[in-house]
Amino acid sequence: MKLLFRGHDDRYALEQSLLAFFPEERPVYEPAQPEEDHAVVSLHEGKTYTTATTRLTYHGQTARGMSRVVLRGVDDEYERERLRQKALKLSFFKAAREITGQTPSWGALTGIRPGKIAARFLEQGKSERQTDRILRDTYFVAPERRRLAIETAKAGLKAKAELAPNEISLYVGIPFCPTRCAYCSFVSASVEKSFSLMEPYLQVLEREITDAARMVQETGLKIKSFYMGGGTPTTLSSAQMDRLLAHLNRSFDLSGCVEYCVEAGRPDTIDRDKLQVLLDRGVDRISVNPQSLEDHVLSAIGRKHSAADIERTMELAMSMNFPHVNMDLIAGLPEDTPEGFRRTLDKCLTYGADNITVHTLALKKGSRILLEGSKIPSAQEVGEMLDYANPALRAAGFAPYYLYRQKYMSGSFENVGWCISGAEGLYNIYIMEELHSILSLGAGGSTKMVDAGRGRIERVFHAKFPNEYIQRPEKLQENLDSFRAFHENMLK
Repeated sequence: MKLLFRGHDDRYALEQSLLAFFPEERPVYEPAQPEEDHAVVSLHEGKTYTTATTRLTYHGQTARGMSRVVLRGVDDEYERERLRQKALKLSFFKAAREITGQTPSWGALTGIRPGKIAARFLEQGKSERQTDRILRDTYFVAPERRRLAIETAKAGLKAKAELAPNEISLYVGIPFCPTRCAYCSFVSASVEKSFSLMEPYLQVLEREITDAARMVQETGLKIKSFYMGGGTPTTLSSAQMDRLLAHLNRSFDLSGCVEYCVEAGRPDTIDRDKLQVLLDRGVDRISVNPQSLEDHVLSAIGRKHSAADIERTMELAMSMNFPHVNMDLIAGLPEDTPEGFRRTLDKCLTYGADNITVHTLALKKGSRILLEGSKIPSAQEVGEMLDYANPALRAAGFAPYYLYRQKYMSGSFENVGWCISGAEGLYNIYIMEELHSILSLGAGGSTKMVDAGRGRIERVFHAKFPNEYIQRPEKLQENLDSFRAFHENMLK
């Protein structure tokens, strides 16, 4: 669909609104003929009101939406920009709803972190009922999604209250997998093609860990949580994992670290020796990520293991008494059905995991799914999957504790982390709610620097590929220097 902007250039906000109503469309920024599908989105700032209007033409129908906000007396530019975006998105939402007759589950909310709006109202002293009413009447959010937003906002506020100003989280990336899943768009290398890079990668990573630990100590920062992700960290051999974690534990002061998590990931990379290494090195939380327990779905996404392999892996992990075990599922995978997803979730609930994360498939440009022609469940079918998951998890004693959305998600739905009370994965809350800085080491990630007091967030991006990471040591030092300067400035 062609998008024409007048008085602004807020592409991101409008692209998300477009995808919520018209998931098959992609934005095109060029003039349109009157009969073509297009939207003219205008913003006019007056002395008191800032008014957004959208004139939308789609399949021969035309509708108009309008929304206004008050900017008079609002001096903070971040807040002014937030209000402008609110007006723009609501104007598009109203026009699109009139034409389609549909209201997306998240209403007019388009951002990655819908719970942030609920958290802001709760922090302002509004009750849960008042917050629910705002989400309903202003943003047109459906009842179950309003409940998710409020519950995850409360979990985020609780985690925020327990943070000290000098606490950060640490992330280490292992960008290798046994094979690449069809839905994956992460920067990771198949070990089949890049085995020779693993040892050089670890050598550079160990040096970066040494330098980062020195910087953290000199800056007076403390590690609150640790997360190793990827890729699939357990692609490493047990000896490599042992060496890496031993070096990490020697380098950083982890005496105040309340959570030590390693993504064990795929069952075809997990064995007793590796799990014992994790326990011996202090890991108290692992994630086993089946995504589905339907063998034909696993085959469709390129997994080289079966549902039976997942069951054996979970039996092994539970027998070794890890304090916390997470399982990841994806609603909307190729060749899956609502019935198949229900069977998967019901089986997962029998394994004893205290965390279950339900993702919605994101159809990203870097994934093979879009090229291979697999049968993708419709938005309605994905909705059926999620509508089953939420009450089933609640009935099993799970509650939602973090929530986020991505671009190109089936049905414009969400990813939700569920847990038994007291088993919240704090790192997930910290990064999704942007509560404090995340120092990222290794390839493929990004360091997020958060000054909560000033409402300021900056990022530095790491080398994407293992080869680039190995060959550019100066980039690693630049990132650490940026992190140091940011936090030293916070103290001024």
